[in-house]
Amino acid sequence: MIRVGVIGLGFMGNMQSKCYQALDDVKLAAICDIDEEKLKGGGGAAGNIEGAEQPLDLTGIELYTDFDKMLAEAKLDAVSITLPTYLHAEHTIKALQAGVNTLCEKPMALTIEQCSQMKEAAEKNGKILQIGHCIRFWPEYVKAKEIVDSGEYGKVKAATFQRLSLTPTWSWENWVMDASKSGGALLDLHIHDSDYVQYLFGMPKSVSTKATKGPSGGWDHIVTQYECDDDCVITAEGGWIMSPSFGFEMSFNIVLEKAVILFDCTRDPAFKVCPADGDAFSPEVLPGNGYSREIAHFAKAVAGEDVPEITTPQQSENSVKIILAEKQSADSGKKVEVI
Repeated sequence: MIRVGVIGLGFMGNMQSKCYQALDDVKLAAICDIDEEKLKGGGGAAGNIEGAEQPLDLTGIELYTDFDKMLAEAKLDAVSITLPTYLHAEHTIKALQAGVNTLCEKPMALTIEQCSQMKEAAEKNGKILQIGHCIRFWPEYVKAKEIVDSGEYGKVKAATFQRLSLTPTWSWENWVMDASKSGGALLDLHIHDSDYVQYLFGMPKSVSTKATKGPSGGWDHIVTQYECDDDCVITAEGGWIMSPSFGFEMSFNIVLEKAVILFDCTRDPAFKVCPADGDAFSPEVLPGNGYSREIAHFAKAVAGEDVPEITTPQQSENSVKIILAEKQSADSGKKVEVI
């Protein structure tokens, strides 16, 4: 039985806590948040994906308002850092230095320097550091990569990824709407698809980005073209300036030589393969969602089980590197090499 703690009881803290509570051989032992009212009420929170609206059952969980105290007293094997992005590096490094395996919510940090410091802390202390790139674990995205990698339908000719949201005004002290703290939609939302592009195609050679400023004061609607090794057209669009009635959409179209793979969370069926010969069909995908599957993967790794390498701290740093190149491209209006 591994003992796990969570710091930050917003949407992601609530979601990850519920994922831990659903696992056998895992004890959600402690939760920390500076807002005592959240600790009293269980912290139900809105978000783009359903599942965290209802408060947590806090029975048997130690509650803290001081992270240092939780690390010192709760005897944790692992902790989830589900704080605002600008607090990721400080608290992740503190947990790793305390000898606690750490899952830090994405994005890894605001800067490459912070990412490197987090990696170094994990290496120096011999602990696991996993960044919460949930799309790498999302069942439809997992199946899409499996199909692409199999070569069954030939090479990818073109791919488009979209992640569009109403403006997220539900964060603690509205930190998401401050680009100096969140990185705007570019770093907070669009990074999901930039990271998946890296996962599917490898690091891009360069990026060309057009973007518009939004309520965060940063780039809040983004369209990027990625130049990768293969001769294909890869584009991702993301942003959170959609109207409230629009809601949320995550989708992709991957065009191969002999089929198209498509996913749109607003459709039914949401996921289909459309072969050049034959009828469209919906492949069977893994149960759960990206949150539950990434938490299960992390818990197994902490317990010492042999798990496949799905994401690494270096890849998470590379995703921040891609985003910073996209920002430079949007700022300058020019193509930027990803160094």
